[in-house]
Amino acid sequence: MSNENNSKQLSRSEAREQAFMLLFSNSFGDEPIEDIIEDNEDLFEGGICGYAKAVAGAVMDKAEELDAAVSKYLKKGWTVSRISKASRAILRLAIYEIKYVDSVPDSVAVSEAVELAKKYTLNESKFVNGVLGSFIRGRSEEKV
Repeated sequence: MSNENNSKQLSRSEAREQAFMLLFSNSFGDEPIEDIIEDNEDLFEGGICGYAKAVAGAVMDKAEELDAAVSKYLKKGWTVSRISKASRAILRLAIYEIKYVDSVPDSVAVSEAVELAKKYTLNESKFVNGVLGSFIRGRSEEKV
């Protein structure tokens, strides 16, 4: 089932939400992201869009790098493994978009991540916002 035949065009927010769902599903086992995409294709009306597939795959390819970026901005004593699976998936996705997707402004990546956190976590949107804000400030300081 291919998204090219889908009569409904997804917004970038909807595509991002699909990518989040794939990444979240991936956090429960060692199954390759390609298998998760294939296994979940029929769960989405019209299939999984190209952006979600590409971003989910790229995030998983860079998961260690993205987790290192997250851990740099956690409070003392915290590790990435202590973060909920949903927040970890959201942070990985947002940091990937900030670093590698030029068409997504930093503010949009943060805003969308916060909205995902409001929808899929238990009161972790402020945490997600704080980590991403620190990450963006840290990047700005590195450029100076």
